[in-house]
Amino acid sequence: MRPSSAAAIGWVLMIGAIAGTVVLGTLPTPWVIESPGPVYDTLGEVELEGEETPLIEIDGAETYPTSGSLDMLTVTLRGSREYPVSYLDLAMTWFDPSRALAPIDLVYPDGQTQDESSEQDAQMMADSQEEAVAAALTELDIDYTSIVTVSSTIEGYPADGVLETGDRILTVDGDPINGVTELSSTLAARPVGSSFQVGIEREGEPMTVTLTTAASEQDPTRVIIGIQAGADYEFPFDVDINLGDVGGPSAGTMLALGIYDKLTPGELTGGERIAGTGTITADGEVGAIGGIRQKMYGAIAAGADWFLAPASNCDEVAGHIPGGLEVFAVTTLDEALDAVETIADGGDLGTLARCPAG
Repeated sequence: MRPSSAAAIGWVLMIGAIAGTVVLGTLPTPWVIESPGPVYDTLGEVELEGEETPLIEIDGAETYPTSGSLDMLTVTLRGSREYPVSYLDLAMTWFDPSRALAPIDLVYPDGQTQDESSEQDAQMMADSQEEAVAAALTELDIDYTSIVTVSSTIEGYPADGVLETGDRILTVDGDPINGVTELSSTLAARPVGSSFQVGIEREGEPMTVTLTTAASEQDPTRVIIGIQAGADYEFPFDVDINLGDVGGPSAGTMLALGIYDKLTPGELTGGERIAGTGTITADGEVGAIGGIRQKMYGAIAAGADWFLAPASNCDEVAGHIPGGLEVFAVTTLDEALDAVETIADGGDLGTLARCPAG
């Protein structure tokens, strides 16, 4: 083969390789890219419709000055079935420790559109805000009303066909029920197979239905009626949380801390910038969230030195903490408050729980 022919073949192979790489790099992938999103100070202000507005507004109760910040973190998602990311995008992600990949089926279950996912996230945020207010008021021993609502019924259990989604459970055998925890304890005190009267409200109309207790298939010692329960709250004053289109349940813990700080004398943070994440329940239980690595990098980028992480996320935290960030593990609002107060007072950080080293 003459040199010119060999050179020509080499050029053809090289051009083919480049073309193949370009084509492969632009093909859609079954992945979503997670990266740090906007950071919001629950003690600060946000811009809504061109105006600066307190993120947490409380009307009808005395509030107090705050300082420092209690940052809630978000994660930005790039990619969906409608707008997939390319392999070239994925390649760039490998070199950025603040980013991660998640299977598209995990983020957007089969058959769910991006718009449907956004609607679900918005509802979870609305529920999280209610739970955050309830958690803060529970911590402060401020009374409020919690009305159990039926989110769904479970096929094959007593409530199936008797209760409907949206029903509000008001009484059991005439005794008022204030919250999911009280309903659970009331049921637990009854033998399996016992019947009782349940006072409910359905579409504004009061009525009474008869139910029977049953044993859970997953835990035969647990007495249930077969509902997924939620709660509607009636608070003694108004708490408005202005977060626009931010979705998901992971802001609960930091919102509860922000509400608590505004309702109590003194400055909870001592002027420190403290970030964190975690779901919250009305009784103050802190739960796991997604995207915690991205949220830790978001905290560092926002200037935070301290980070509160759900203890149930420790397996993802350990070994992945960005330099310059101190992370404490919390399981309850009580523990989160203790961590913030210890940081603010310059106390012994060795007394605070941390995730085991990775």
